Amino acid sequence: MNWINLERTLKARGVKLFSPLELRRLLGVSPVAATFLVHRYARQGGLIKLRKGLYCLADQPPSDLAMANRLYAPSYVSFEYALAYHRLIPEAAYTVTSATPRPTYTIAAAGKRFEYHRIKRPAYTGYEPVTLDGGTVLLATPEKALVDYLYFVSLNKTILNDRLRAGKLVRGKVAAYATLFGRPSLLRLVHRLR
Repeated sequence: MNWINLERTLKARGVKLFSPLELRRLLGVSPVAATFLVHRYARQGGLIKLRKGLYCLADQPPSDLAMANRLYAPSYVSFEYALAYHRLIPEAAYTVTSATPRPTYTIAAAGKRFEYHRIKRPAYTGYEPVTLDGGTVLLATPEKALVDYLYFVSLNKTILNDRLRAGKLVRGKVAAYATLFGRPSLLRLVHRLR
């Protein structure tokens, strides 16, 4: 399969992120052929290798949120990036921050920085699928993004943003998410924001 046909097929199906296995299923080619295609067209600049086994089209990269979900799974976008997305902080977040039950990890891909912060498995909730740029991404609700962020403030791993706008959030949801962490200092911090 040549580059023109490969690119046309991917664009026609709306595929923005894929592994060689997904490409194999999409095109109906052998594992060797799929691996050859991604390596060849990544070397030629038509594809971008985001990490081992994950590629995207160079001229139509996926959204930062879609990349974040696929680079290190399971994860959902949260913390400062989600706070900025939900307009709870006035600053733009340049590092895409996500929550994961896996070990903390940082990845640089497509000229961006993606940070994954480990949270307790019982607290790994409070996200929803959001349709964005023709795909579905997992994004923390505004209340959960705030609690995830405040959890790291309570651990003294980040400082509290004094321009945080939490006034319109549902306080009951914020308190319920905070209890999932089982950390008294987080609960005190949440109550002070009222």
